[in-house]
Amino acid sequence: MHEYRHPAIRQLKDQQVRYTPTEKRQEQLNRVERLLTEIDPERKFPYQYVCYRITDFRPDSYPHLMIDGSDLEHDLRLFIRDLGNTVPPVPKDELSEQVWTLEELSQSLNVSTKTLNRWRERGLVTRWVICDGRKKVGVRQSLLNRFLTQNQDTVEKGSRFSQLTDQERDEILKRARRMAEVSVDRFMEICRRIAKKMKRSVETIRYTLKRHDQLHPERAIFPAQKVVLSEQDKQSIFNAFRRGISIEALARKFHRTRSAMHRIINEVRSQKLMAQLIDYIPNESFDAPKMEAEILAPMPNFEQYEASKLKARSSMPSGLPPELGALYEVPLLSREQEAHLFRKMNFLKHRAAKLRAVIDPHRARTADLDQVENWLKQAQAIKEQLIQANMRLVVSIAKRHVGSADNFFELLSDGNLSLIKAVEKFDYSRGFKFSTYASWAIMKNFARSIPEEKLHRDRYMTGSEEMFEFAADNRTNEHAILATAEQAKVEVNRLLDHLSDRERRIMQLRAGLDSERGMTLEQVGKALGITKERVRQLEARSLSKLRQLAKGGQPEAI
Repeated sequence: MHEYRHPAIRQLKDQQVRYTPTEKRQEQLNRVERLLTEIDPERKFPYQYVCYRITDFRPDSYPHLMIDGSDLEHDLRLFIRDLGNTVPPVPKDELSEQVWTLEELSQSLNVSTKTLNRWRERGLVTRWVICDGRKKVGVRQSLLNRFLTQNQDTVEKGSRFSQLTDQERDEILKRARRMAEVSVDRFMEICRRIAKKMKRSVETIRYTLKRHDQLHPERAIFPAQKVVLSEQDKQSIFNAFRRGISIEALARKFHRTRSAMHRIINEVRSQKLMAQLIDYIPNESFDAPKMEAEILAPMPNFEQYEASKLKARSSMPSGLPPELGALYEVPLLSREQEAHLFRKMNFLKHRAAKLRAVIDPHRARTADLDQVENWLKQAQAIKEQLIQANMRLVVSIAKRHVGSADNFFELLSDGNLSLIKAVEKFDYSRGFKFSTYASWAIMKNFARSIPEEKLHRDRYMTGSEEMFEFAADNRTNEHAILATAEQAKVEVNRLLDHLSDRERRIMQLRAGLDSERGMTLEQVGKALGITKERVRQLEARSLSKLRQLAKGGQPEAI
């Protein structure tokens, strides 16, 4: 109800405010109020007729203009408001019909003044009048009757907000005090029960109880409602909610309502969200509504890309360490697919940052927080996909930079950090392929980190390295090593021959003599059909025998 629906009525109002004398405007205000009582929302009215009823003059402008009754009714209410603000108020006794002040109308209809102010927003027409020497808001009887007739449902609902008698107020307090003795933490539930019993609105009951506790803190019915929670308490509530504790349980523990718990949780969530850095590469297309569907669509050739994941494992190079084998399970991305994913990731961050900027941490809505977190989660998933698809690039560059004294996996870890930063800073709109930008970033990092690592090793050298450099190399050759290993195997088998069949088998399985890796106690027990504890006992006995044999003695009988 804040803007005129028809330009012609707004233009007529502007003309009257600017060019009509004050006395004439006062008369026109009365004319507009009388005209409003005659408007039928279902009919159409000629503009010239409306102008004549207000100004007593029939203009030549808009000779064929017809205005809908509903639009005219809306605009005339605004006309009365705007024109009434430009004329001094008149004594209400000088008006041609009865005029009610809000206080008088409140007592007559047995409704609160708050309800009357809500009715004014819904279309109850008022004007300034002088009553008992004071300026007050008044309502003409004819306009009041029109509003009551057209808004029967609103008036009936407003009767629930009628002013309470002293007896009703005492009854509310009595019921609330009795219920609070059983469950003081169920404030809103108590309000709803009392409202249903006394046929009043929940808001009326809530306001009455709150008002009582404010005026009489020593006799407060819900004193826990006044306790201010510390930041530590709010954090505890948030952590407990994240662990799966229900809102009802938290409300009982902290003597708060369920809605209060939701507000506290959202407040902590929003504070954490505000502290989170959302760094992205902006683009002009992000604010274009028509581009949203294209940006959020699946990447080009998405079906072929998903199908290529099944072939990636079969085409894995042989002889790869287990740590690097997983890198080849992720297919490479084309230039178009990379550009699409980078644009989508930055667009999601842009939307999240834009929505976060308008969130009030103290009045945050759950839907808004969920939306921001969901967009950031989607952006993070795309970022991880881009990183995994380009980690083979880090391996290839690290291989070229690794030296005899360098640890390959340390270089790989350092290169992965450079790759992550490159994904965050890459601007897809410039048209470059990501591998070019990432290779430059990784090699630049290696050029800085490798000399620093060598300098660190040289600075903290203990001197033993020089001793090893100048010492004679007395190591045996490869054939001597194999011969020694074979001799050791013969010696072990000789010792094992002194054990029983089951003891020898246990030692072979535990030490991995028949395979690449030894077995656990539980695995040996399953293989031999005995318990894990029995395997441990037999192994201990066998080791005791072997130690005695190694010393040259005979094993004791066990």
